[in-house]
Amino acid sequence: MSGFSAGNLTVFGQETEFDGVLEFSDNLVITGKFHGTINASGDLEIEKTAVCDVDKMSANSIVVSGKITGDIEAKDRIELCDGSKVHGDLKAARLRISDGVEFEGKISMIDEIPASDIFSVASEEYKNSLIMQSNEAR
Repeated sequence: MSGFSAGNLTVFGQETEFDGVLEFSDNLVITGKFHGTINASGDLEIEKTAVCDVDKMSANSIVVSGKITGDIEAKDRIELCDGSKVHGDLKAARLRISDGVEFEGKISMIDEIPASDIFSVASEEYKNSLIMQSNEAR
């Protein structure tokens, strides 16, 4: 079911129906019905039996195998698995969409945060650090 490796894991079973605002810091798997808003710092997995209708779903990483209507945002990554249905906008640093996914919406990629604080260095020094980081990535 879940690929989570560390931390606590909570599972909302197939018979579970939740309506409201959900906040958590560990890992959550939803296999039932959810309606509302998710604002989490942990990882989230939406199983193939899950149906979620959200204003916004936000977590560190989100793996979707079920059905979601609403916007999804992940600090790290979003993965849409084969057979999933997503109708809403996606925003993440990394994104994987498998074959067989039904998706309707916009995609926004989050840029990685620069290693240096742009407000504490001179503009020329900041520009040079970006050039060096760019060259290291090659």
